[in-house]
Amino acid sequence: MPKRKLKKWVIITLVILFLIGIIYSSYNIIIWKLDVDKNKEVKRNIDKKIKIKIDNDETKYKIDFKSLKEINPDTIGYINVNNTNIAYVVVKGENNKYYLKHNFEKKYNIAGWIFADYHNKFDESDKNIIIYGHNTKDGSMFGTLNKVVTKEWYKNKENYSIVLVTEKATYNYQVFSTYTINSEDYYIRTEFNNDFYEFINKLKNRSVYDYNIEVNENDKILTLSSCTGSGEGRVVLHAKLINKQ
Repeated sequence: MPKRKLKKWVIITLVILFLIGIIYSSYNIIIWKLDVDKNKEVKRNIDKKIKIKIDNDETKYKIDFKSLKEINPDTIGYINVNNTNIAYVVVKGENNKYYLKHNFEKKYNIAGWIFADYHNKFDESDKNIIIYGHNTKDGSMFGTLNKVVTKEWYKNKENYSIVLVTEKATYNYQVFSTYTINSEDYYIRTEFNNDFYEFINKLKNRSVYDYNIEVNENDKILTLSSCTGSGEGRVVLHAKLINKQ
């Protein structure tokens, strides 16, 4: 084959591959957008079953867990993080993969849902409750968890309070550590062998800010984890259980 004709076919092949790449990327973007929009619709329907009332500066939550469990028996709670978009019903599956690509209605959805680590028991024996969510660009799911490592978020002490509501009680937590790390899993622990104090000290030392709160081996903590949105990094928040109502 003459060099000129060979060069022509190489160019045509490259153009075709380029167009296939654009089509594939565009398809994925469209599917992502459709799935995100679907989850927003699901959340709007779910929110109708959640009543939040402020009485004498005290926030009270009334959640229709019975109705939520009729939709999804995996429902285990509701989480709210101040000054973020994180106000979601939490589910717990049989593993930590299913809800990465399934929504609250258990339908395939690449935006996933907010879910707890399947090792957690939610019987008040958990030393570290871990909750995951995707970092979506539109700010849904854990798309605003990145805020917790910003100075602006840290300056407002009202943001330090996190609420986790289950069928048993309303649990109030106070943030003691926020940071970003490379893809590590040392903080993804729910069982401890007399090393919990060492564990929480490591979490505190990782924090980008000093929240000035003591945590000891008798405490129970909450961990929120998501990707940073770039590369393999993670944004992580840890909070100490203060009381339950």
